[in-house]
Order: sequence, then C-alpha cells, then structure tokens
Amino acid sequence: MTSIFVTGTDTGVGKTGISVALIELLQQQGFTVAGMKPIASGCEKTIDGLRNGDAVQLMQQANIGLPYELINPYAFEPAIAPHIAAKQAGIEIDLKVIQQHYQQIQQQVDAVVVEGAGGWLVPLNQHQTMADLAVILDLPVILVVGIRLGCINHALLTVKAIESTGLKLQGWIANHPEASEQTKEIVATLKLHITAPCLGNIPVLSAKERAVNYLVDL
Repeated sequence: MTSIFVTGTDTGVGKTGISVALIELLQQQGFTVAGMKPIASGCEKTIDGLRNGDAVQLMQQANIGLPYELINPYAFEPAIAPHIAAKQAGIEIDLKVIQQHYQQIQQQVDAVVVEGAGGWLVPLNQHQTMADLAVILDLPVILVVGIRLGCINHALLTVKAIESTGLKLQGWIANHPEASEQTKEIVATLKLHITAPCLGNIPVLSAKERAVNYLVDL
C-alpha cells in the first residue's frame, strides 16, 4: 500500500473531509493509516499549544496515536496563506523538516494520507510551493475538485500542473459543497477531459451520511 497526497483546486473545497474519508476507506481494507497536515493556518490557541481543526480530524480518524507536533509540524494562528503566516511568525517553512516528520510517521503505519493546504501551487516560502512538497515526499496525488462555478478551469489547470511534476495523478474526487443544477454536466465534462479516474462523486451530505460511502477502492 502506498501513501497519498491530497490536494485541491482551491481552499475550502473539502480536502479535509475527503482525507478523513480516504483514511477510513483504507482502514476498511485492513491497513493501519495515519493522517498528516504538514502546514496549517487558522490554528487555535490551547493549553497544549496551537491546534488546527483539520489536523485534529485527521488524528481522530487515524487508528494509531501519534503526537500532534508530528502530524502538524507547522501550525500558524492567522487564517492566511502559509508563507505569509510563517513570515509573520519569523520562521521559514523547511520542506526537509516535513519530510523527516513524514518518514517517522510512515515507518509506523501502512499508509499516510497527507493533506495539503490551499491549492497545488500555494507558496510555502520564497522559492517552493505545495507542489514541491508533494515532489519531495514522492507521493501519488488525489485531486479534490469543489464542484462550483469556475471549477472546470481550475481542475484542468491543476491536473496539468500535477502531471508536469512527473508525479502520478492517482485520481480525482468531485466534491459538492453546495447544491447546483449544473453539477451533473460539470462532472461529466471533467470525466471527459481528465484521464485519471474519478474516485468518487460526493453529494451534499446529510448529518448521517459519510463521504467514504461514495468513494471507490484505491
């Protein structure tokens, strides 16, 4: 079993919910799985330090207990772009540090679901982006597409950017953050233009529904 890197067409497209569902899907197949949120903005101050809600969700779904700092090595309080938050904090995001944390996690589990922040080309420092992190970790990529106006362009551009790195696009997932009359046509168009398989078509979920029920096996 290989680990995977989850990216999105933008922020707020449902990467965390999909990442949690992917962890659950792999667990159903008998694997020990951990989640990782290497970089997170919008963290809250707690008695234990800064904590990010997305990272906490990944930890709660994992079937192995790991220290928070291992899961989320770079945590920032302002809900702003990571490189700006890091600059305000007086630090520089070092991808080698993230790689070391990932390797420590990977040695203890069958698979790691790594959730990126924002979109594929979000800057992390003066010279590197989220894409560089995926390349350093050398992971196949799953793209979460938030199905809404403008997503076709965003999705196809992101697919080309992923493919240009040489990483494998494992597949993409259509996630519906809100109801729309054009969703079927949008998804059909994406299936026509994206060679990688559609791994799931997640509708607007009710309180009792789980995204994992709409994913196909990896």
